[in-house]
Amino acid sequence: MDEQVLRSLVKWPNVPDCFGWLALDRRGQWRMRDEFTQQNHLPGQVITHQALKEFISRNYACDTLGRYFFQNGPQRVYVTLDATPWIARLIPDGEVIQILNQCHDAIEPTAALSDEKGNIYIVGSAPQTSHRLSDNHAFTRRDHQSVALLHDHDLDQFAELAQLREEACSFGGSWNWQGKQLPLDPIHTDELSKRFTYIQNPQANPL
Repeated sequence: MDEQVLRSLVKWPNVPDCFGWLALDRRGQWRMRDEFTQQNHLPGQVITHQALKEFISRNYACDTLGRYFFQNGPQRVYVTLDATPWIARLIPDGEVIQILNQCHDAIEPTAALSDEKGNIYIVGSAPQTSHRLSDNHAFTRRDHQSVALLHDHDLDQFAELAQLREEACSFGGSWNWQGKQLPLDPIHTDELSKRFTYIQNPQANPL
């Protein structure tokens, strides 16, 4: 979390939260969604400004209810998730492969999941900024176990690492990660948000 953002929270503590105007799509792109976009259920405009994308990534966090947001100065902009809070890429780094999320942080994988639509999800630990709702200024950053949808451009590369067996609604098996065999288990899409405690469409009063 940027220091200037934390200072702005102290200076302007009562700025209303914003819902529906920012989304994270299935390819890890941030999208702006104005009123017309929201009313017509459109995906929104991809944010291409590099400095803005980096600012969002540095100030992307999660509250204790599982709602992800961008802390835009004093205003909290809650993020609509097309899939999961994180999108993973397989990135070559010399002779090895890294798994990075859309905020360019490394994911240390422990498993993978496959759903009924053929999507692959990486389960693992990566740095995450978390916020306690009881304290507007209480942000902590530490490694957190979560789930990331694998970018569809990397499915073929993942398949080269995997040994598959057919399950009732998907695929299971294992995959090779840096010399270790990690599990690949089936899951239904509807189970993901509950299992990993995130809210895809945050609302002001979710309870």
